[in-house]
Amino acid sequence: MPDKIKKSEQEWREALTPEQFRICREKGTEAPFTDTYDNNKAPGIYQCVCCGADLFDAQDKFDSGSGWPSFIQPAEDNLVTEHQDSSLGMSRTEVTCQRCEAHLGHVFPDGPAPTGLRYCINSAALQWAKK
Repeated sequence: MPDKIKKSEQEWREALTPEQFRICREKGTEAPFTDTYDNNKAPGIYQCVCCGADLFDAQDKFDSGSGWPSFIQPAEDNLVTEHQDSSLGMSRTEVTCQRCEAHLGHVFPDGPAPTGLRYCINSAALQWAKK
């Protein structure tokens, strides 16, 4: 993994759309079924919109019915970091980009085999690239 990326709040605001900033830097979320990548079925790699790090492979994407792009695992180990999130009065596991610490979404233990995990990721935190 390349060196960590650190930017000021102003630098992030200038680099991202208001929606991307709200989600990635302020730990927001988009409404379900309103995003760009939930229905994308094309092969490729999903990258962090903030730093371009490869995060999730399209071959690991599945239709969870949640309204957000869902993956069974990151493309490689150590691409994302997990943190305990007790906001909104519940206990969840937040997923952030290892390289730039962008908020991506959450991971839940209700996904399909072989991992049993569902990485529920905001489309605004991602950019898709053809393989």
